[in-house]
Amino acid sequence: MKKSFTILCLMIWVLSAQAQIRLGQSRYTPARPVDILELNYSKPQKYRIAEIKAVGLTTLDEVAIISLSGLRVDDVISIPGDAISTALKRIWGQGIIGDVKILVTKIEGDDVYLLMELTERPRFSRVEFTGVNKTQESELKDKIKIRGRVVRDDVLNTSQRNIRQYFVDKGYLNTDVKVIQERDTTLPNSVKLRFEVDPKTKVKINEVRVFGAEGIDAKKVKSKMKKTKEHPRMYLGRDIASRISNTTPKSAADAIFHMTPVEDAKVKEYINKNFKLNFLNASKFVSKEFKEDKEKVIAYYNSKGYRDAEILMDSVYRFSDNTVNVDISLEEGKKYYYRNITFVGNYLHPNSVLQDRLGIAKGDVYDKEKLDKRLNYDPQKGDDVSSLYQDNGYLFFTIEPVEVKIKEDSIDIEMRVFEGPQVTVNSVTVQGNERTSDHVVMREIRILPGQKFNRSLLVRTIRELSQLGYFDPEKIEPDMRPNYENATVDITFKLEERPNDQIELSGGWGGFFGFVGTVGLVFNNFSLKNIGNFDKWRPLPVGDGQRLSLRVQANGRSFQNYSISLTEPWFGGKKPNALSFSLNRSVQRQLDFRNPGGQELGFFKITGVTLGLSKRVTWPDDYFMFSTALSYQNYDFFEFGRQFGLSFATGTLNSIALNTTVARNNVDNPIYPRMGSNISLVTSLTPPYASLNPNIDRESPDEEKYKWLEYHKWMFDATFYTPLFGSTKWVISARTHMGFLGSYGDRIGIIPLERFVMGGDGMNMNNFALGQEIIGLRGYENQSITPGRESRNDPNSTEGYGGIVYNKHVMELRFLVSPNPSATIFLLGFAEAGNNWGSYAEFNPYNLKKSAGFGARIFMPAFGLLGLDWGYGFDAIPGSNQRSGAQFHFTIGQQFR
Repeated sequence: MKKSFTILCLMIWVLSAQAQIRLGQSRYTPARPVDILELNYSKPQKYRIAEIKAVGLTTLDEVAIISLSGLRVDDVISIPGDAISTALKRIWGQGIIGDVKILVTKIEGDDVYLLMELTERPRFSRVEFTGVNKTQESELKDKIKIRGRVVRDDVLNTSQRNIRQYFVDKGYLNTDVKVIQERDTTLPNSVKLRFEVDPKTKVKINEVRVFGAEGIDAKKVKSKMKKTKEHPRMYLGRDIASRISNTTPKSAADAIFHMTPVEDAKVKEYINKNFKLNFLNASKFVSKEFKEDKEKVIAYYNSKGYRDAEILMDSVYRFSDNTVNVDISLEEGKKYYYRNITFVGNYLHPNSVLQDRLGIAKGDVYDKEKLDKRLNYDPQKGDDVSSLYQDNGYLFFTIEPVEVKIKEDSIDIEMRVFEGPQVTVNSVTVQGNERTSDHVVMREIRILPGQKFNRSLLVRTIRELSQLGYFDPEKIEPDMRPNYENATVDITFKLEERPNDQIELSGGWGGFFGFVGTVGLVFNNFSLKNIGNFDKWRPLPVGDGQRLSLRVQANGRSFQNYSISLTEPWFGGKKPNALSFSLNRSVQRQLDFRNPGGQELGFFKITGVTLGLSKRVTWPDDYFMFSTALSYQNYDFFEFGRQFGLSFATGTLNSIALNTTVARNNVDNPIYPRMGSNISLVTSLTPPYASLNPNIDRESPDEEKYKWLEYHKWMFDATFYTPLFGSTKWVISARTHMGFLGSYGDRIGIIPLERFVMGGDGMNMNNFALGQEIIGLRGYENQSITPGRESRNDPNSTEGYGGIVYNKHVMELRFLVSPNPSATIFLLGFAEAGNNWGSYAEFNPYNLKKSAGFGARIFMPAFGLLGLDWGYGFDAIPGSNQRSGAQFHFTIGQQFR
């Protein structure tokens, strides 16, 4: 047996050696044929390599391939021997050669001439996809990137797996991917690849079952799985109908006479099996999201005291072709409570102070998440234990909770404190502000060199930078480099700029009216100083944080509006005192529709100029702002005054008003606020002209009585934002608005202008918006809730158009779909109520017009905030006994009221 095995091995070795080296059998004819080399396998001969050539290459370099083989000219090798077989293995192992032979072309004495015959593997020249859309195709090409690579089975298999996984991650668990190879005739030695993809339908989750949930209801556990949701099902009616149709008189009688109480658990199980509403959440199964949801389940258990909770097993199995069931088995363990909490290592603050800051007492449920938040950083309150130290310079402060004793269901915690030295800010720099000047960014920074480190000021700086609107709020990152030896820290705020200039373009031909359209430009980072520096023009000079707004709006000849405004937020350059200047002119014409030429029957023109100054104040806190502005308005009527309840049709009115605003704004994000509030009180006061002129009273002609408008107006707005479910996506927005218009006495009464009109989208986009405050109320037509609306076009009416007091309350539930700064998208559901009264005698804050609905918002830097709402008005508008019903509303920009 041993002898036979030795002979077999010898034969294999001989055949292998014959395959390695042949003489005169190449497809490339040698220059001088020689006799076949006779090999003595028992006595290999040594030869010096005199020459090595390689043939058959199309794209590869000959010298490189020879070098890869390991053979060199002047090397002495044995023939037969290991050198040739090793060279073959090395070339083959690169994976770029399809076939390789090493031939002897000539032997002269002890010199041997070698020829490598090579066949390159083809390369992928093009990759095509079928069964996918353009977006998917682009993402898949970025994912696999095999163009130009050598055709190999492992590359094909890996690409096929990656393509399938791409669709599996999107919920297409049944995706099929086929690979088709075709020769590319346009390129030598090239192959075209075509991936035929059939994603099929998304695999939904039929049912999620939780086993082992005893201390916490299984339904509550399932609710913590944010992405692993069951698909909607409404089988209840079908199941009941099926049971009735299959019921016989005998079985019905038995059921009635032998009726027994049904356990609540079985009723819930039956309803859950046959009825499930889940229209707002996706129910596709994605393994990555399922893994994240399992972690959320354990985190929730930990927050309820079950520190030992774990998932013993989970299984995902097919329920039907397009659905799966998900089972989770839990081990809850004991529910633990805090017992003794002690502090060690603290010298600056006594235990009692730290205990009060911690806010956790003996007997409270053991909650790791809350403990970590109260020790390190509580974004909601900001009064955690760490803030006590880090707001006073102790940057290196750490506190580590250690479980020192566990007895039955109670845990003793020892808080090990390291206070460290007080740290001074050494330097503060900014990075990434390519368009915005350094001084514009630095003036918003609250934490400064030379100060003791203060975490609250660091957080406040991030908020102020995000409020500028020049940078992506999600990408503002403070990079801190502390130095323990000299107790200093260097801070760099890393920023990523985003475009925030806005353009509004719309237009068309309005037939009889002519051109209808709007052109609006808002440059939010304008620079007057850089007008002469063309390097800063993009396309206008930028960098100093000034705001330039230009707007032209036209509705043919019937209405035009022109406005320009400029704001310098740091007038003087040393303090945040904003100086603003605006100029506007509006023209509304009444045209004769019966005349093809559109003869002008009347007009109403307003020319206004405003100069304002606002200042940030530090009392009651530094979120407050105070502003004052002086405005002048000139109202010019021609056959138009009676539409505002005036006794004359032609004339001129004037108004000089001092406008003051006290506001507090601490919202965290200007586009999608998640927390904070925005509160403002705006007053407009004119001089008491009637008191200065004893000849004017209520009986005076309107031309004299209102030549200089006399009024005082008060507007209050408050908005509060509250995050829900501990999420940054779900937010409640609660708003309240009210306004009052009054006079300084009864001598002339309340003026017919500057009143409130309510209803609709709240946009000042039509002819009837001149000289009034526009208040939106979704679910009702524009300006439909306005006193005097029915009699406005009656030439004999003296009733003023608009209300003198209004109330409005809004509640919105918002959900952030995309935080992308280039297209921020969120959905909302709303309920709101409001009303508008023409006299204080009619005012009733409980008599409100109610509505509800839903909508969407998208913010794009070039166009601002665009919105679409559907609202349903539950009440009738004045002059009608029918409900307002369903209304669609389109909005542009932030609607504050």
